[in-house]
Amino acid sequence: MVFIAHAYYVYDVLTVDVLSEMINRRLGTAVGDYITTYLLFSQVVGGALMILGIFTRWAAMANLPIMVGAVLLFHFHEGFFLRGVIVDAARGKTDVVGYEYALVVLAATLAQCFLGTGALGLTKD
Repeated sequence: MVFIAHAYYVYDVLTVDVLSEMINRRLGTAVGDYITTYLLFSQVVGGALMILGIFTRWAAMANLPIMVGAVLLFHFHEGFFLRGVIVDAARGKTDVVGYEYALVVLAATLAQCFLGTGALGLTKD
């Protein structure tokens, strides 16, 4: 469910163009469009497959590079603990920074790669 919610956030709130530009700036290359397309596809399809318990290991493995990139490229420099940072005081805009949550999701995704589908999954891998 987390992956589908994040894909919605990227598509509707953050927008694809903004994320692509952020990735291009962090990596110093023009591959943001490809990575964003991969991110959206693997998070929507992989998230749905993990919820249903279909090809769970493969779906989790498809989301591993996304979570590693999120932790190392976007959140690691912000520090471990999540905290609110005021971005624009006049408009009351804040951001939540820190890599604590992204690291937990990365660990859970890695665990899902090893554990596979549970007892209630639609397939057994």
